[in-house]
Amino acid sequence: MAKKARQKKEEKKTKEAGYTAKDIYVLEGLDPVRKRPGMYIGTTDTAGLHHLIWEVVDNSFDEAMAGYAKNIRVELLPGNRVAVTDDGRGIPVEIHPQSKKSTLETVLTTLHAGGKFGGDSYKVSGGLHGVGVSVVCALSSWMRAEVHRDGGIYEQEYKRGKPQYKVRKIGKSNRTGTKIEFEPDAEIFSPGGGKMTEFDLKRIIDHLRQQAFLTKSVRIEITDERDARLPVYHGFYFDGGLLSFIKYLSRNEKPLQETPFYVNKSAESVEVEVAFLYKNETEAQELSFANNIYTPDGGMHLTGFRSALTRSLNNYATENEYIKKDGETLTGDDVREGLIAIVSVKLREPQFEGQTKARLGSPQARTATETVLGEAIKNFLEQNTADARRIIERGLLSMKARKAAKAAKETVLRKGVLEGLTLPGKLADCSSRNPEESEMFVVEGDSAGGSAKQGRDRRTQAILPLKGKILNVEKARIDKMLINKEIKALVVALGTAIAESFDLSKLRYHKIVLMTDADVDGSHIRTLLLTLFYRYFPQIIDNGHLYIAQPPLYQIKRGKESKYIYKEEEKSKTNLEGWSVQRYKGLGEMNPEQLWETTMNPANRMLRKVVVEDAEEADRLFDILLGEEVEPRKQFIQSRAQFVKNLDI
Repeated sequence: MAKKARQKKEEKKTKEAGYTAKDIYVLEGLDPVRKRPGMYIGTTDTAGLHHLIWEVVDNSFDEAMAGYAKNIRVELLPGNRVAVTDDGRGIPVEIHPQSKKSTLETVLTTLHAGGKFGGDSYKVSGGLHGVGVSVVCALSSWMRAEVHRDGGIYEQEYKRGKPQYKVRKIGKSNRTGTKIEFEPDAEIFSPGGGKMTEFDLKRIIDHLRQQAFLTKSVRIEITDERDARLPVYHGFYFDGGLLSFIKYLSRNEKPLQETPFYVNKSAESVEVEVAFLYKNETEAQELSFANNIYTPDGGMHLTGFRSALTRSLNNYATENEYIKKDGETLTGDDVREGLIAIVSVKLREPQFEGQTKARLGSPQARTATETVLGEAIKNFLEQNTADARRIIERGLLSMKARKAAKAAKETVLRKGVLEGLTLPGKLADCSSRNPEESEMFVVEGDSAGGSAKQGRDRRTQAILPLKGKILNVEKARIDKMLINKEIKALVVALGTAIAESFDLSKLRYHKIVLMTDADVDGSHIRTLLLTLFYRYFPQIIDNGHLYIAQPPLYQIKRGKESKYIYKEEEKSKTNLEGWSVQRYKGLGEMNPEQLWETTMNPANRMLRKVVVEDAEEADRLFDILLGEEVEPRKQFIQSRAQFVKNLDI
């Protein structure tokens, strides 16, 4: 009896806990994708939406890398639909021996189904997780596949991953290839239940141009037919591979080398293609790819490139007596300053870290890259002695600057300073020591700084006024930069240190707000500050800690009634009859109460978070607008002069 009583008691406890067999849900087919889309495409925002195109296009590029497809076409169609067509072999349509369904249906509606897991269908492929095109099927409200193969045309349609009928033959064909047309599901890609996110033509063009560079002799066409009155066409075809790519990336630069480095060779069953060029700038730009998949976090192939480059340049410098045999050698940072490099490897069964394939983990990629580059860089330096001398001298200059920067940082960023014991005198700090609730407003000028200090919430809001325009760090090395009093004050106030000493965990404020005047000078100061953060504190941007304040442009009054207008479009839509209008050009024109009410009060203010969606494009624009070369800046301004609004002269 006692035993039965205990069993009943245990059963009662289990039921009360609410965890029984009926609580275990089995997700079938593509249900897991719809349940947790972020696991498969990273996000459901703009990046995730475009990831659908990349997944479909990757299949076409796999056919191209296998030597079967020569033409790929991407069409943006009305209704937010996309069609991707290639002239590859076409997805097989015969009955699959395991699924007992058409192979086409199996590939498009089953996770981890594809021709890339075994056999010789694809010696090199990007989509080895096998979830790519089936994820697109799952996250589309409608999708249609059309296959030209074996003399026939076959089709099948799907809704949210469910086939609407069996694969059927609809005609005859004398060609081969696959066409996938899909419409992303508004239930997945409508942020907050709002308007459906739309495809960005520029983003698509940039991605496909990149893919065209990586895949020699493949023609890529993009058409935008969303507006029937103004169709847009772009086409890409490059024979030069990464050599064409490196010339494109450096088109606005003043190169240090006369001849770009280029090699395309295989080692240990890995094809290695690398191009690099030094420019007369300080920042480096390195792009890495594995089977045409961009790896933003690098990986083994990029590690192999860096070690081979550093070792080869040190060997050459020692052999030619640029540095002493027992002297200090060039570091990786020394040899990467001013470098534009592209590293691409193609290998069987690459090991990516994460579903979005941000980093390559295959050890053989490092070994192969080092093997190929060790010999190739040595030959390049011996055959191009003038370029070799410029590169080595550039590295030695970087070494000298590194030593000077280290001395400057040790002077400015002493241990006591980093612990907040000697904060800059101009900083009006907040009383809170909790970074998560603390904010620092970087304010233009003492006048605005005075208003901000009086109007702020002293518990959570710190104010750092900057005098005038800070140094343009795009043109200055770190040792020169840290001599600048305004930059020094900002670096110390942040608490993170800088360069290799940077430590995000020591950031004293989790919101850094740039608050400048709404005029030309204010825009220039904001651009200089953004350049500083982008070049020397990118982790602060990447982790969402940098913001731009939106002060009002106008105050309108009618009697005792007062309103603020933040955008020109808002003003043009407002009936101003009977209202007096005041244009704010400077933050200092507002009294402390107005500045708090309009720009600093968390309940009312408008803040824009700073994000970098396209690091390559951001890098290029900073170079053009703030770099040493005048001609690219002149061309940029002339080409956009007709679009200027609110010119302040």
